[in-house]
Parts: sequence; structure tokens; C-alpha cells
Amino acid sequence: MPHKTALVTGGASGIGKATALKLARQGVTVVISGRNAKKGASAVQEIEALACGQAQVRFMPCDVNDEAAVQRLVRQVVSEFGRLDMAVNNAGIYNESATIDQSDTQNFRDMFETNVLGVYYGMKYQIAQMKQQGGGAIVNLASIAGLNGVPWTGTYCATKHAVVGLTKAAALDHAAEGIRINAVAPGAIHTDIIAAQIEAAEAELDAMHPIGRMGQPEEIAEGIVWLLSQESRFVAGHTLNIDGGFQAK
Repeated sequence: MPHKTALVTGGASGIGKATALKLARQGVTVVISGRNAKKGASAVQEIEALACGQAQVRFMPCDVNDEAAVQRLVRQVVSEFGRLDMAVNNAGIYNESATIDQSDTQNFRDMFETNVLGVYYGMKYQIAQMKQQGGGAIVNLASIAGLNGVPWTGTYCATKHAVVGLTKAAALDHAAEGIRINAVAPGAIHTDIIAAQIEAAEAELDAMHPIGRMGQPEEIAEGIVWLLSQESRFVAGHTLNIDGGFQAK
């Protein structure tokens, strides 16, 4: 993918960082965004080193909960690199395991702000730019929780179901304009954040997947980059399961 520019929100860790690295290794100019500038700078150094200088990598601070900040981010990417060919709306949070009656309303609001409105803001301004330049590709991060009910995660499930709906409708709205919009639905992925939270339940999470283990960020990045590429040029409005067989059950 030479001479392309990509934006990855939440790109300083986990799936976002793995995706940014894979894109950089293919020669794509990559902008990663997030709220933690120190973490972002460290991620840029790591990606540049592993990509062996094959592409430019930049960090631009942005809180996806802030619509004006997302608009500025897209404008800054275009101002610096001339265009936006690919976008990955990866930033998301999971802050509570509870039944609906035991859940905290503010926790749900926080997840909705990031997981739903953050994706909406991103698509809103990414699509506007891609329309001006004649096309592009967007991938949103959904989840197996966006395709199924998962116990103790009702509020999170609601946010990820919303991502799937936004993806499908936006894909229909803009497919004829050369803008392909898709999503990925990962299973449980072994990121640093999850590892710190679920150590006691790791065996249970492994067993949840027919393959017998949790996924790795790099395995989700493979699917994201494929959806961004011309190899998937006839794919639009699709949610790609990358879940160790979970959805087949």
C-alpha cells in the first residue's frame, strides 16, 4: 500500500498499535491518536523501530469523546499529509462487568461516549474528507459482544451492537462514492489491559473460543489491514468475525 495515509485511533497499544505496525511495514504513512502523549510517543518509537523506517509514523493527541477534537485531528492529518486514505476507529473502553440491574449508569454513559459517539465522530469527519478526495476505506472495531448477548456485559454489548449498526448504514450511504466501511468483531484478545484485569478468569476465556485460546492483537490487525486494502475491494458493510470460532457455535 505505497503512498497512502492511515489514521488509527487508540493506536498506542493493543490492536491499534498492532494495526499501525502492520500498515507501516507496508509503507503506509500512519498517524496514531490517543489521550496519553507519553504513551503515544513510546508507541511511535516502537513502531518505527520494528518497521525499519519503511514509513512515517506520527502521534497526534485526541480524545475521541470530543467531537471538535476529532474534527481537528482529521484536519491535521490532511494538512500534514495531503489526504486520508484509511481510518481505523479503534478507541474503545470496557469499564464494568455487571447485570443490567446492577450496572452503573455513569459507566454506561462513559462507554457510550467512547465506543459509540467516538466511532460516530470519527466516521463523520473521515467520510467527509474521503468524499472530497474520491474514496477511502474505514474499519470500525466492534466485538463478539456486538453480535451476541454476553452475560454480565449488557451495557458494553449495547455499545458494540451500535457500532455494527453504524457500520452497516454508513456503508450503504457511501459505497457508491468509493468509500468502503466495514467492521471487525474480535473475540477476547490478550492485550496488556485485559491481562491485568482477568488473570483469574484467563482459562475460562481461553475455553470460550473453540480454538482454545484468546486471540493476539496481531491476529486482529491482519483482518483490519485486509479490509483496508484493495484485496477486499468488493467488501462493504461487513462485520468480519476474528474470534477463534466463537460465532460458529
